[in-house]
Amino acid sequence: MVRVLIVDDSPTSRLFLQHVLAADPEIEVVGTAANGQEALDKVARLQPDIVTMDIFMPGMDGYETTRRLMETHPLPIVVISSGADRPELMMAFKAIQAGALEVLSKPSFRDANQDAEINRRLVRTVKALAGVKVIRRRVFRKPEVPVASPVPARSIGRRIVGVAASTGGPAALNHFFSSLPGDLPVPIVVVQHIAPGFLSGLVQWLSNGSRNPIKIAEEGERAQPGVIYFAPEEHHLLVASGGYFTLSSGPPISYVRPSATPLFESMAKVYGRSAIGVVMTGMGADGAVGLKLLHDRGGLVLAQDAATSVVYGMAKAAMELGAVDEELPLQALAPRLLEVILHQEQARIS
Repeated sequence: MVRVLIVDDSPTSRLFLQHVLAADPEIEVVGTAANGQEALDKVARLQPDIVTMDIFMPGMDGYETTRRLMETHPLPIVVISSGADRPELMMAFKAIQAGALEVLSKPSFRDANQDAEINRRLVRTVKALAGVKVIRRRVFRKPEVPVASPVPARSIGRRIVGVAASTGGPAALNHFFSSLPGDLPVPIVVVQHIAPGFLSGLVQWLSNGSRNPIKIAEEGERAQPGVIYFAPEEHHLLVASGGYFTLSSGPPISYVRPSATPLFESMAKVYGRSAIGVVMTGMGADGAVGLKLLHDRGGLVLAQDAATSVVYGMAKAAMELGAVDEELPLQALAPRLLEVILHQEQARIS
């Protein structure tokens, strides 16, 4: 049984979340809290397995409450946000940086079908993350950036990096991107599964710590070296000949859209052995089939290991298919990527 504490200053939201979560036989709502201080007290007293956290609350907001919980009683925290405006989006991702594991949408109470999917995602996420082991956080430091030799400002031809992430991805991507120098000779293309309405906020938040520009990919745009592109919401992203992006509103693959599988498959077909695939933390098996094709066509595939993944699902699925060349802890992914890219660049120039 998963024991949940709901933190939200709105009585209506608390009641609704309690109704949604308690309807699952594997979830027990052990309490609710109307503000941050009450949440701190009830976590200490009730010892829940996981907390759902509102963002804007009187007195102590969701970010500060998350920060204090991660210092005193570390446990899995899922941020529940309306994502109504930029300040709320930024606060939600600050909570992620403080140790929260995921950010999800609040129901709108306007679209029954959309709210049903939001509710299913909430239940699925709470059950998946309840057993995650989190660590106490007292000092927040930016990761050390690997020292890389300057890369000559010249075209490197057909080479690209694709990245797939889901649950736990925002924090992992923040670490990954902030560990890369700003002179990357390749484009990076990312599929991140995230609740609707949060992608633009994620891109803005990640941009704060990245030395490379980050943007949402557009139809017909050409991938440029040193730029990080995200698949837009509700569209699969593919790379066509010449490095031009193609968007597809085709059906979900592995229950998600965007899916990483068509991205990796298109990279395999266009770039072959010149492509690099990276699969990070996340639930499910998305991307594994595409990575297998990329691997079979000579591309390099890196995977985040189980010890540093919030959820070891996507990387595990790729490993089981025989699609992964190297499995590495999160902190080793960026240095390894740089080593491969810079070595290939030097070999090409020589």
